[in-house]
Amino acid sequence: MDPTPPHERVWTMLSFISLWVSDAFNTATWELASASIAIGLGWKQALPAVALGHFLIALVITANGTIGARLHVPFPVLNRSSFGFWFSYFTVISRVVLAMFWFAIQTFTGSECVYQMIKAIWPSFAHWPNRLPASANITSAGLLSYFIFWLIQFPFLLVSPQKVRWLFTVKAALVPVTFIAMMAWAFSRTGGGPLFDQRSRLHGSALSWAWLGALNSALGNYATLAVNIPDFTRYARKPSDQYVQVVIIPILFTFAAFIGIVVTSAGNVLYGSYIWDPLRLIDRWDNRAAAFFASFSFALATLGTNISANSISAANDFTALAPKYINIRRGQIICAIIGGWALCPWKILAHAIGFLTFMAGYTVVLAPICAVMVTDYWAVKKRHVDIPSLYRPDGRYAYWNGLNWRAALALLCTVPLGLPGLISTINPAINVGSGGNHLFSISYIMEFVVAGAVYYCVSALFPARESMVSQTIYSIEEASSPGEHEDDEQKVSGV
Repeated sequence: MDPTPPHERVWTMLSFISLWVSDAFNTATWELASASIAIGLGWKQALPAVALGHFLIALVITANGTIGARLHVPFPVLNRSSFGFWFSYFTVISRVVLAMFWFAIQTFTGSECVYQMIKAIWPSFAHWPNRLPASANITSAGLLSYFIFWLIQFPFLLVSPQKVRWLFTVKAALVPVTFIAMMAWAFSRTGGGPLFDQRSRLHGSALSWAWLGALNSALGNYATLAVNIPDFTRYARKPSDQYVQVVIIPILFTFAAFIGIVVTSAGNVLYGSYIWDPLRLIDRWDNRAAAFFASFSFALATLGTNISANSISAANDFTALAPKYINIRRGQIICAIIGGWALCPWKILAHAIGFLTFMAGYTVVLAPICAVMVTDYWAVKKRHVDIPSLYRPDGRYAYWNGLNWRAALALLCTVPLGLPGLISTINPAINVGSGGNHLFSISYIMEFVVAGAVYYCVSALFPARESMVSQTIYSIEEASSPGEHEDDEQKVSGV
């Protein structure tokens, strides 16, 4: 939890490019445009929504990531400056619970990749006797595949975040090749397929709201990592190394979504239906070698995403909750045990129809949290933070009994705006009217803007002067290389 010392600030621009190449090429991004096309948009409407959504979230990620890159502290500690020492634990707990659930679901996705790999080597594995009852919601072959993928992940949980960047580099080199090869296969076999001739089935306001919904889905795709991106940027060699995210994120995610459209369209020509899940498409292949290597690539893609977006994030949160007993490595192991086995993702996916919708809709909480963090650092505190006080319950960021009521008010004014639409999405039987559904269609943009505006206005009217400093105060006086702190702040030894 301490500020990252200079010798551990080893992430370069290439490291951040590798991180996002690693995260962009995965199953979720492949299927990103599917929901938009399924509700009636054409591919010419879906792809711009994906591109613009990821450009906007890239701006948020870079703005929040710059804070970590300049102060070199993780999200759970950094968050105390805006929410208050004790109230920050609400955001930490919210993030760790979400991270464990997503770890479980991504592990299950990885197990499906392992299943396809085994089946490619040993075709009779598809007919392996099932010893589990139907109530288990998983077969013996599925459970074995799940255990294998969970076991494969385990060694990577023991690697420090500074060194795990090499996993992203390897994944960035291998996985995109598979995606591009599948796109080439699709074009060579079908020339594009029917999706490229399909136009939007919607018109007027229905088309506009559907497009905004697709934009919101793209924003929500990385709403979680936008909150805790300081967990990674704290290791940046210098703040400018992570600025590349603004450019690389929208390009990569749009390209990966385009490949998903191309291959799915080809699948309709070859197999008679739109198969948006790439693993189910691979299951139809006769070429076992191609099926194995494609499944291996998707397994590697899922592994990298699970480590970066869920495991390390949860570990930082666990460390903040019990720093005396838990470090990053132990936190990752706890996440793997609870998320991997206690949550039983095969039961979650089988029984909770609206569960994934709820998980995706949790952006109604994450958007205002991120907005408060960004607004507090850039607009309210003017980029000046007392780092030693972040570690003191009774320091300048104690506010009122450890709670910054301005941040709490911003959440109270914002979160309820998206709840009616979220409830209706989970349970369509509950009618909240078109207004509630439309607000949910723009929930991330709306709540980010509203929360940021409320927080700034209240902070301007009732400033927390005790939390203000004229220059950033660092915990250790150290010789900084030229350009390391790009805002040219004078370093002052902590009290």
